[in-house]
Amino acid sequence: MSAALPSREERRADALQSFRERGMPHRRFEHWRYSDLRAVLDAGQVAQAGTAKWRAEPLPEGVELFDLALQVGVPDWVAQNLGSIGSRPTMKEASLAFADGGVALRVPRGRKISEPVRLQISGVGNERLLIVVEEGASLALVEMHTGDAGLLRNVGVEIALGADAELSHVRMAAGAPKSIVVEHIAVAEARGARYRAHFANFGAKLSRTELHIVLQEEGAEAHLSGVSVLGGERHADVTSHIEHAAGDTRSTQLFKNVAGGKSRAVYQGKITVREGANGSDSRQTAKALLIGGRAEADLKPELIIFADDVKCSHGAAVGELDAESLFYLRSRGIPEREAHNMLIRAFLEEAVAEIEGEALRAAIWRDVETALAGAMEIAR
Repeated sequence: MSAALPSREERRADALQSFRERGMPHRRFEHWRYSDLRAVLDAGQVAQAGTAKWRAEPLPEGVELFDLALQVGVPDWVAQNLGSIGSRPTMKEASLAFADGGVALRVPRGRKISEPVRLQISGVGNERLLIVVEEGASLALVEMHTGDAGLLRNVGVEIALGADAELSHVRMAAGAPKSIVVEHIAVAEARGARYRAHFANFGAKLSRTELHIVLQEEGAEAHLSGVSVLGGERHADVTSHIEHAAGDTRSTQLFKNVAGGKSRAVYQGKITVREGANGSDSRQTAKALLIGGRAEADLKPELIIFADDVKCSHGAAVGELDAESLFYLRSRGIPEREAHNMLIRAFLEEAVAEIEGEALRAAIWRDVETALAGAMEIAR
């Protein structure tokens, strides 16, 4: 069956109204305090940025794709979900309103997709993604951001997981020192659903990945991990909000950052356990390693609990390479640069190990090594 979407004119009017009411996100907004978007971008540039490009590798059998550039023949599953998952902050609203295209993917009920879907995002502009994994289905998605966009790439992602559905999501963002890269990911999970995601980010002029995940029904889980390796004046911000809206739900977060040069690594993680979500279990950990005297890391985990019988913990730490460990390796004849790399790799290992699939882990390690060479060179 097909349905109609709101017209582009209606969506753009809504977004412009949102900009007028809220303005561009900036440092006086608490959850944007480390990523002042207004300082580098204005609303007119967002509205006129155009549409970024996407390319999906040949789809595995059982995955349905709809091109959001089309205005006719819209499937019901697209019309029912597009623009309706999670809250609609300003930049997410803009990605829906000002993108003239995007892609929607659906895995029908009960289908288990063994091959990953590889989705490449490139170019400048706004973009929209919709992922629907129905009851009992599973999918692995590899989202790759390529090239230095030169100005703005603003992507809005909506993910709907049915009962007992599973989605493994790996987002890989190449270094883009000239670009402003913003992505808002909203996830809604039904009973027993599982969302596992890893974010590998190598920085931009301003890079912001924001997640809003709602564990709507009992047994839902969300497991997030990520690494950032930054040099020069690059910036990378991961801001997450996981809401435990039902009892017996579970979430974990583990983020590791390495910052050299004059770079800035940011993690803000908020957990809300709503009233009645008894038995919820949540853990979040963020750590940063500074390898340059002018590098900065801002880590801010937060817990808000309105329920009983919960297990919630959070922690954050910022430090430098351990001098004794470095001395030990050097005393065994290991060159200084190699000793530094060994210790940094050991620091990141726990987070990278969260990635499912040996090939993906190897690809991220290659990107880490490349980024680390730049960060270490500048740190000197």
